[in-house]
Order: sequence, then structure tokens, then C-alpha cells
Amino acid sequence: MKKTFTFAHPKLQPARVADSIKHEIKKYLNRERRKPLPAGMDYWTFDCRFGASADTAAKVFTPEINKHIDAAMAQELTEFYVEILARACQHQPRTNAE
Repeated sequence: MKKTFTFAHPKLQPARVADSIKHEIKKYLNRERRKPLPAGMDYWTFDCRFGASADTAAKVFTPEINKHIDAAMAQELTEFYVEILARACQHQPRTNAE
């Protein structure tokens, strides 16, 4: 998902628009997690970027996306960019650190 979201809506308040954006992102993450994994892979991980535009987007962790949306709304940004790319990964065995 590479998308620019806007808080402007003719009938809805920005807080409700932010809630709908968060819901759309949550649906996308859940849909990607339901996809079958390639052979030898254990789980899906997500490479995420967030910013005022695609050029200024910085890497963020998946659980922090909602916090960044709230911060963008508090800064009164008219729009923001979110990029979420799914990647299949395999757990690495733990090493005993002595």
C-alpha cells in the first residue's frame, strides 16, 4: 500500500476521517497477514514509511502508525503519505549469550 491520505472531507470532521484511515490501514494489514506464506517462511513483517509527502517519508514501526496519524492531525496537516509493504520472514534461532 502506497497511498496519500487527506483529512479534508465535506461532511466529516477530521477526527472521524482519521478513524476511517486507521480502520482502512488495519484492514489492509489483516488482509496481508491472511495471505498464504511462501514455503519455508514463518510470518509476515511490514516495512512502513510515514511522512507529509512521499519524498519526506521516514521509516516507522507498524504499531506506531496510529500515533503518527494522530500527530499529523495535531499538526493540522492537510494530507500525509503512508507506505506499507509486506515481506515474508523466517524466525532466526536464538543463540545462547553467555
